[in-house]
Amino acid sequence: MTDPDVVILGGGLAGLTLALQLVRRDPSLRITVLERHRHPVREGAFKVGESTVEIGAHYFSHVLGLREHLDTEQIRKFGFRFFFSDGQSEIDRCTELGVSRLLPTTSWQIDRGRFENFLTEHARENGIDVRDGAIVRNIELSSDGTLHGVRYECDGVTHELSARWVVDASGRAGLIKRKLDLAQTNDHNANSAWWRVSGLLDPRDWSSDPDWLGRCTPPDRWRSTNHMCGEGYWFWLIPLSSNQHSLGIVCDGDLHPLETMNTHAKAMAWLHRHQPRVAAMLEAGGHELQDFMFMRHFSHGAKQVFSGDRWALTGEAGVFLDPFYSPGSDFIAIANTYITEMIAADRAGKPITAMASLYQQLYFSFYENTLTLYQDQYRLFGDAQVMPLKVIWDYTYYWSLLAPLFFSGYLTSTPVLGQLRTLFGEARTLNLGMQSLLRRWGELNAERGDTAPLDGRLLDQYRIPWFHELNRQLVDTLEPDAFIARMRTDVARMHDLAAEMLAHARREHPGLGDAGLELVLGDHRAPAEPLLSPAWYAEAATVDAAA
Repeated sequence: MTDPDVVILGGGLAGLTLALQLVRRDPSLRITVLERHRHPVREGAFKVGESTVEIGAHYFSHVLGLREHLDTEQIRKFGFRFFFSDGQSEIDRCTELGVSRLLPTTSWQIDRGRFENFLTEHARENGIDVRDGAIVRNIELSSDGTLHGVRYECDGVTHELSARWVVDASGRAGLIKRKLDLAQTNDHNANSAWWRVSGLLDPRDWSSDPDWLGRCTPPDRWRSTNHMCGEGYWFWLIPLSSNQHSLGIVCDGDLHPLETMNTHAKAMAWLHRHQPRVAAMLEAGGHELQDFMFMRHFSHGAKQVFSGDRWALTGEAGVFLDPFYSPGSDFIAIANTYITEMIAADRAGKPITAMASLYQQLYFSFYENTLTLYQDQYRLFGDAQVMPLKVIWDYTYYWSLLAPLFFSGYLTSTPVLGQLRTLFGEARTLNLGMQSLLRRWGELNAERGDTAPLDGRLLDQYRIPWFHELNRQLVDTLEPDAFIARMRTDVARMHDLAAEMLAHARREHPGLGDAGLELVLGDHRAPAEPLLSPAWYAEAATVDAAA
C-alpha cells in the first residue's frame, strides 16, 4: 500500500473539511484520514457545535462547494436571537434582540451527525482514504526533513503509515498537543451542560399575542439560535434537521457552578429557576431525552499550532474559545485555509518555516482578540440595556475585520495583510476599550438594580441600515485597494459607534470614566446622525420605537 502525502488524525468536522479543501486545491494529493468512530454515526445526538456563523457557513458552502447539501439537508438559520428572560414565564414581555427578516448572508443550523456522515462519503467519493475505527497509538514526528510515522490499530490489527505531513484534527484528544506538551490554559472560566431532545421547540408557543407572533417574517423564531439570557449565563435552543432540538447551558463557573447542572435532573431544576417557560415547555410532553453531557472549563489555547517541520493542529485539537457567537467552525475554516496554503507551498518546493510562523501569529491574534468578547463578560448577559449594545458592537467588530478578510480570499495575502496591520491594531485597541466600558457600564447598572425591565422591546438588527449593509457586503468581490479602503471605512464607523456608546454610557452614569477610550478616539465624537435609535439605549423602551 502506498503511503499518503498527508495523514489527518481525526475524521470529524475539522479533519474531513481539511481533507476536502486539500483535494480541491490539489487533486493529486494522497490523503488518509484516521477516525476512531465508525460511520454512519448517530444523527441528532452526536456532537455539539451545531450553529454556524458567516465565516464557517461561507467556508462550507462556497470554499468546499457544499451548498446543495446545506440547503436540502440542514436548516437555514434565522440569525441569532436573544431573550432577556431570567426567571420569567412571560417571554413576550421581555426584551428581545434579533432580526425580523433574514439578513443577506446565509448561515445554517447543522446536525453534526448528518453532516459528518455526508462529509465522510463525500470525501471517499473524492478519492480520500477515510479509515473508520482507527485508533492512533503512536506518532513519530520528524524534524530533519524525513517522513513522519503514525501507528494505529483497527479491528485489533496494528498498521503503520509514513507521510510528509501530519495534521492533528482529533478534537480534545489533542494527540500532537499531548505528545509535544502544547496545551495552554486561559483565564476564561466557563462551563457547559447540554442535551438533545426529540421534536422541535417553537417559540410561537410562548405567546398568544398576535403582534408579538407577527414580528418576524416568516414567523420562524424556532430556526434562530435562541439565547435565553441572565446574569452569568445563557441557554441555547438550536433546531436540528433530524427533528430534534439541541439545548445547552453555558455559564460563568463562579456565578453558576457546574455542580448545579451536571446531571439532567439538576439541569432541569436549574432551568426551572432561571428559564421556567422553557422548562415547562420541555416537560409538556413529546420531547424525549436523547443524551446529556457536560464539560468544565472548555476554553483553551495552544503553545503552537503550525510548524515548519510539516505538522499542524486544527479545530479543538488546537484552540477553542466559547460557543457564544458560534466561532468554532470559523476557526476551523481559518486554520484549514492556512494549513492548505502551507501544504501547497511545500509541494511547490518553497520553504514554509517563515510562512508557518506568520500564519500562527495571525491565527493566535484572531484567537486572542476574539477571547476578549467573552472573558469576564458573562455578568453582562442579563443586562437588557448593555448586552444588546455589546452584541451590536461585537458583530460590528467581526463583520468589519475578520469576516471580510476571510470572505475576500485575502486571509493569506501577505501584501494585503501588511497594509492592514496598523488598521487591525487600531481596531484591537478600540475593542479592548469598548469591552472594558461595557463591563463597567453593566456593573453600575447592576448596582442600581435595573438590568432587565419587562419592556417588551424588539431590538431589530435587520432595520439598522448600516448594520444590514455590513452583512450584505461580505460577499462583494473587491480588488485589494478597494478592499482595504472599505475596511478603513468600516473601522471609521467603529470609532463612530464607540463614541456614540461612550456618550450614552456617560449620560447614564456621569462618573463612569472613559475606559481608556479617549486615548483611542481622540477628537472623534459621536456622529450627528445616530447609528442606533434611542430604543437601543433603553431610552425610549417601546416596541414601536425599536422598530
